[in-house]
Amino acid sequence: MSTPFRFAVNVTPKPGILDPQGRAVEGSLGHLGIQGVSGVRVGRRVELTVDAGDEAAARAVVERLAGELLSNPLIEAFTIERTAEPAGAGAGR
Repeated sequence: MSTPFRFAVNVTPKPGILDPQGRAVEGSLGHLGIQGVSGVRVGRRVELTVDAGDEAAARAVVERLAGELLSNPLIEAFTIERTAEPAGAGAGR
């Protein structure tokens, strides 16, 4: 029997890789009167649900997706986190 497991994949540029969006955000902080913020990195977040027999099998699918489809392993790093099912997500299943 399959169970739905909810995950989020966070993809960001690897350290040392140019991040023009992060630099733009960091450059705008002074215009907003914000000080003390540095090292801004801008990435993306992908949320997905995987139906699998157990969490380890679901995580293995997400690892493969993250490494082969959702990120560019040459310039990006990713992290995977297990998340709670959003409210009302089970409706209509």
